[in-house]
Amino acid sequence: MDKKYDFQKSEKQFTQFWEENEIYKYRQGKERPVYSIDTPPPTVSGKLHIGHVFSYTQAEIIARFKRMQGYDVFYPLGFDDNGLPTERLVERDRKIRAGQLPRSQFRNVCVETIEKYENDFTDLFKKLGFSVDWELSYQTVSSLSQKISQRSFLNLVKMKKAYRKESPVLWCTQCQTSIAQAELETRDLESSFYYLNFKTSMGDLLIATTRPELLYGCVCVFVHPEDERYRKFIGKTARVPLYDFEIPIMADEMVSMEKGTGAVMCATFGDTADVSWYQTHHLPYKKIILPDGTISGEVPYIGGLEISQARRTIVEELKTRDLLVKQEAVSHSVAVHERCGSAVEIIPSNQWYIDVLSEKDRFLKAVDEISWHPAYMKKRYQIWVENLKWDWCISRQRYFGVPFPVWYCKDCKEPVFAEEDQLPVNPMEEMPRKSCSCGCRQFLPEEAVFDTWATSSVTPFINAGYGEDYDRSSEILPMGMRNQAHEIIRTWAFYTIVKSLYHTGEIPWKDIMISGFVLAKPGEKISKSKNNGSESPLALIEIHSADAIRYWAASNKLGTDTFFSEDEMKVSRRFLTKLYNAAKFAVLQLGDYKKKEEFNQEMLLPIDRWMLERVIETTGVVKALLDEFEIGQARHEIDELFWKDFCDYYIEIVKERLYQPQKHGVKERYSGQYALYHSLLGILELYAVYTPFITEYIYQDFYRSHEKKLSIHQMVWDRKDANKDYLEFGDQVKELIGAVRREKTEKQLSMKDEIPEVIITSPKRFREFFKDTQLDIQACTGAKKIILRS
Repeated sequence: MDKKYDFQKSEKQFTQFWEENEIYKYRQGKERPVYSIDTPPPTVSGKLHIGHVFSYTQAEIIARFKRMQGYDVFYPLGFDDNGLPTERLVERDRKIRAGQLPRSQFRNVCVETIEKYENDFTDLFKKLGFSVDWELSYQTVSSLSQKISQRSFLNLVKMKKAYRKESPVLWCTQCQTSIAQAELETRDLESSFYYLNFKTSMGDLLIATTRPELLYGCVCVFVHPEDERYRKFIGKTARVPLYDFEIPIMADEMVSMEKGTGAVMCATFGDTADVSWYQTHHLPYKKIILPDGTISGEVPYIGGLEISQARRTIVEELKTRDLLVKQEAVSHSVAVHERCGSAVEIIPSNQWYIDVLSEKDRFLKAVDEISWHPAYMKKRYQIWVENLKWDWCISRQRYFGVPFPVWYCKDCKEPVFAEEDQLPVNPMEEMPRKSCSCGCRQFLPEEAVFDTWATSSVTPFINAGYGEDYDRSSEILPMGMRNQAHEIIRTWAFYTIVKSLYHTGEIPWKDIMISGFVLAKPGEKISKSKNNGSESPLALIEIHSADAIRYWAASNKLGTDTFFSEDEMKVSRRFLTKLYNAAKFAVLQLGDYKKKEEFNQEMLLPIDRWMLERVIETTGVVKALLDEFEIGQARHEIDELFWKDFCDYYIEIVKERLYQPQKHGVKERYSGQYALYHSLLGILELYAVYTPFITEYIYQDFYRSHEKKLSIHQMVWDRKDANKDYLEFGDQVKELIGAVRREKTEKQLSMKDEIPEVIITSPKRFREFFKDTQLDIQACTGAKKIILRS
């Protein structure tokens, strides 16, 4: 082994070595059982940051673990590179607007841009030592992904689970597209309650609103049926201030008697309550807000103005006419689009939906068929499904995405769907192969594209090649694991479950592993859109090594958020230095070691046997923890074994026996060599899932000439039960040595100083063990004499 470990040289060398020798290649389950992983395709919306490294590395550790349990691991990594997030990236990078270019030209610009980013993503993941089979990679914008997405849609149409209708829809005026409920975030914003008197035959009815610009859109006033203050108003009419037209006053239990004045105006549309009242009470629709975020030109006083400007203008008009009773500052929650942060409006629009509301019970039942890690994340899914209010809107008024395989008859307006063998199809460039049922042969293409989640929700099917000639669904579905962050439980997890249940009747995966965030500051996650991840992962790798970053990424309990500081790398580097030095010591003592067929563990000295049993015991504990995806706790167990038992105790105990065979005996030295060889190898196998580069280096430098496997990452962990007698004996030896060390420290003696004697009180069953370990104890404690007592 080199005097000092050169991680930059090793990491480059072994990345190439693994690729050339196809160490991580998926082999279709021909020799081993398959374990398949549904890895989140990173969204191509900016540069990857330390938060991605944190969550993706945790999942990669599980991939390595499963491979070392004897599985043929199906481990792809794709790229989510279609839809609004990618469009916004291209617009930022190229300083253009999507609508300013012809669709085909803008698409070409997108393809050029994503290629650069995806190459960067791949480079980072390779530098991190990801054991991905890169031949399994995919893009959600590829022809295959488009084909499978369109096939999914057509099947849902046949099942009457996908439908088109004109209705109020969540709309982002900034991105100028419809969005789904799952894409909403809430923000507390400072605003005002504006108090206005609505004139009635029973007197003034005071109403408080935060949206005075919607006054012209008022269609009703609602009060609670049990509110004594307003019972006399029910069934009467009120005149809208400023505009002076009449609207009915009605009762509805949805009204909060405590909020505002307890009387509320219903306008089309201010919020989801307005939508509910509009649909329940069959109210008329009045157009106020347009898709571009301006006020309809037919609205007096404010027509053509942008929403916030319209609000200021209408307030001034109300003040001028002495119609504003009072204005009161208020902080309230506003729904915003998660992608751009703009306040979301509700406008009527013709959109495509997937029915989820009618099957909520089915989706809630599915949650119990999947194992959630950590278990409490399951509740987040349940709460989301229970509170769903909208079907899933899957159409987006954007440019770079997967097209709907739909045209509309020019005469009767009915949709005409593509044939299966036409897929993937772009209706803007091709025409249906058949005439409409009405006989017309002229068609208008659907211009909307799929919501990006409508494509990424079929990642298990993309991985399986669902419906293709090579369909491997029976090999990999349901997949073994899905890993993802907790903020997309309501989108990626939910939508994938929906699609899987609809298409196969089965859950998409058996386990779901939910990672936490890396926070830039309290309450703010590091994200591509906010560009608040100051440390470049590539720079961190260059300075500290991939293994150091991976070791840090495995430090937390699953699902918990963490902060990142470069100071964290000191712990990682100290560990890597310790592992290298311990291995270097071992290799120096194993220079003349050769495996002897006639030698077995029964010939080992008890303390050597203890060390091997500790490795077996830890392997079992770590396996159980990693089976539950608790990579942080599992790493802690390996650290305890390595730092304390192996380095602090065993090496110190066995050191003199290895150095001085003339004093301890040749067979006794070989016993120590055997234990050192196998215990270090066992420790390296455990750490291999966390720090693949340095463990491969040590394996190749020494163990490769003794072992059959080409790489340490092809090794399979032992599955044995540890011998409790040897474990208990080892604990007693550690307790004894620890007591001697403490006494020397208290008496300010050097650890190398001799002491007259050590008296050992031992149970009879360990008496022979202590006899066989007497010389080692003397050497380790500096005792001139050992006295054994029962």
